[in-house]
Amino acid sequence: MKMIAKKFRWYYLLILLVIGFFSFKTADNYFEISKNLELYASVFREINTYYVDEIDAGKLNKKAIDEMLRTLDPYTNFISEAEAEDFRFQMTGQYGGVGSQIAQKGDYIVVTDPYEAYPAQKADLRAGDLIISVDGKDVKGKNPSDMSKLLKGQPGTAVHLVIKRNGQDIEKVITREEIKVKNVPYYGLINPTTGYIKLTGFTQEAGKEVKEAILDLKKQNIKSLVLDLRGNPGGLLNEAVNIVNVFVPQGQQVVFTKGKVSEWDKSYETPMGATDASIPLVVLVNRGSASASEIVSGTIQDLDRGIVIGQRSFGKGLVQSTRPLNYNTQIKITTAKYHTPSGRCIQALDYSHRNEDGSVGTIADSLKKAFKTKNGRTVYDGGGIDPDIKVEIKPYSQLAQNLLLKMVIFDFATNYRNSHESIGDARNFKLTAADFADFKTFVETQEIDYSTQTEKEMEVLKKKAEQENYFEAIKGTYETLKKQLKHDKQADLDKNQEEIVSLIEEEIVRRYFFQKGRTEASFAHDKEIIEALSILGDPTKYNNLLSPLPPKK
Repeated sequence: MKMIAKKFRWYYLLILLVIGFFSFKTADNYFEISKNLELYASVFREINTYYVDEIDAGKLNKKAIDEMLRTLDPYTNFISEAEAEDFRFQMTGQYGGVGSQIAQKGDYIVVTDPYEAYPAQKADLRAGDLIISVDGKDVKGKNPSDMSKLLKGQPGTAVHLVIKRNGQDIEKVITREEIKVKNVPYYGLINPTTGYIKLTGFTQEAGKEVKEAILDLKKQNIKSLVLDLRGNPGGLLNEAVNIVNVFVPQGQQVVFTKGKVSEWDKSYETPMGATDASIPLVVLVNRGSASASEIVSGTIQDLDRGIVIGQRSFGKGLVQSTRPLNYNTQIKITTAKYHTPSGRCIQALDYSHRNEDGSVGTIADSLKKAFKTKNGRTVYDGGGIDPDIKVEIKPYSQLAQNLLLKMVIFDFATNYRNSHESIGDARNFKLTAADFADFKTFVETQEIDYSTQTEKEMEVLKKKAEQENYFEAIKGTYETLKKQLKHDKQADLDKNQEEIVSLIEEEIVRRYFFQKGRTEASFAHDKEIIEALSILGDPTKYNNLLSPLPPKK
């Protein structure tokens, strides 16, 4: 029992420290905190002493912390010592490794996207290569997380791989480097006068990357610009300020934060002169645009500096700060809510008022407030960034989703790359009729059985009818309809040919020109890009969109 007492002595020390820290609180709050900390220590001690099996104290404690934080919001997280490297990557975009994205494919891990100019690509590791062994060890059954740990390591060290390509085993020796995943994986010209910048993250130097991109594009005499924030989940707040500063002059408020503790009440202004404060600008957003992406798009909208096009953004108006804890651990905690210059907070989910079942509801429409942009346009809080121009995006057909999920398009592109040394220019690559016929033949060899949405609804109808004892009466009609709806894969391929061909073209182009090529290949059929070009090509319409609507008579 002496050993147990010694083992848990630190719990009581912790209680005393916390009690001291919270001494400025009210007596009731002080009592509740100390009582519950003592209760937790008691439960932990009893479990450790008397539970029938041995426990993993570290794992049990982390589970308790994680479950406690889960009741707050998804962004307040405990970061263990083992997770510190992954957290560093999230903040900096840097790690030591080979530079490639990977995914699960059957029993093995497949390379899906080697980063251009990094070790994997330099060693001619290609999308579609199956990793068979690492440093002489068979990796069958490994998941992507396990494989990632094997591939990462100190820059300058070597990793020995055996990969399978086109049925043959190939050995690769790759020297790890410091990998810096770019926030701007691509920038270039959509047409001779319109520049395009794809921003996928807000790690360190994101603002610098955007500035360098626009300076290079200006050398190519662009007259307008598209900043693409679609699918960008956000990151560092100060980098959002730096990116706005590229387009907005010095001294302009970009965002201000409000928290429970006054030290988190801060205002962030643009620190220097703009790179270009007048170039016509379109910002693209969608449901995957969150946090820092919403600060940038929301501020550009509030200041009437550009047009926002796409779909309503995610709605994350919460700010996280990282605090150091004992034993090289950290806690990332939500400390404030941010507000764009008009005063609006775009937070869509109300974590402070959970439903009785623990679920979280959206901010009620009745509680949303109207705010005014610099020019007097009306915008609203409590629901993400609502675009100035909404573009309806049709979801992929059930067939296309299945072809992507089962990696059928991926595998066809792998075979195509293995049999075609080059394809010419990324923008001008087109799948021929013969290529599509080959794809249809390839599909016949794959297992892609699927149900259309109508067929799924029919199954729901059948179950309901059986429950209510009506099915026998409609069975004949049901079977007839089912036969009529039974899809034919070849017919569905022809029916959805345009959609499927664009996906195949992008996947094939990526095999030769990586992420840059895939982006360029998408320009021709990207609805938001097409809408952006339409607006930027019509100065009168562009300026009218940034003007307030005349008052109703």
